[in-house]
Amino acid sequence: MMRMKHRLLSLLLGATLVLTGCVHRIHVVPPVSETTTAPLPFNAQLELPFLAIEGADHMPGIPLLEWPVKQLRQTTVDYFTQRQTFTAIGTEPADMRLVIKAWLTLRAPDRYLYRVHLESDLSFSGQAPLKAYAAEGEALGSSVRWVTASDQEPIGEATAQALRSLAVQIEQDRDLVIKNNPQKEPGVASR
Repeated sequence: MMRMKHRLLSLLLGATLVLTGCVHRIHVVPPVSETTTAPLPFNAQLELPFLAIEGADHMPGIPLLEWPVKQLRQTTVDYFTQRQTFTAIGTEPADMRLVIKAWLTLRAPDRYLYRVHLESDLSFSGQAPLKAYAAEGEALGSSVRWVTASDQEPIGEATAQALRSLAVQIEQDRDLVIKNNPQKEPGVASR
């Protein structure tokens, strides 16, 4: 009886280690290399309704990849705040809405290729989208995914590239955005 309990306990502990040890939990903080020279004089509300992950946990022998949308949302807010693309950005209602849908794909020809694809709409609150954007970043990883860092570093690099590309596109449309402002003064959220 004692031997059976010992085996059952060993089996349970082994299964727990295998199941939890094979999950790579991603936390990305892309570096900001520059501050914009063309900030938009508006507060923005960020909505990031989903992050789709394709390929990371569908290949034989590959650990599960976990990257919560909440973490990417915070990374995106931090990125745009540091870059100063908008006067302020957060998740609360504001002058503008920036809706971003995100995809992470992982492919393994020889080395793992990580691709972050962002599709977004920029609009004034309560208005139809003013402009749609698409941005991508990609980075090569290692040939083996043994530890979380083997996923996290290239995902961070690809995310930084995609966010920079998106920010540059938005900033290039500064005049268009200002021209289409339905309010007289930026900085006050429409009600």
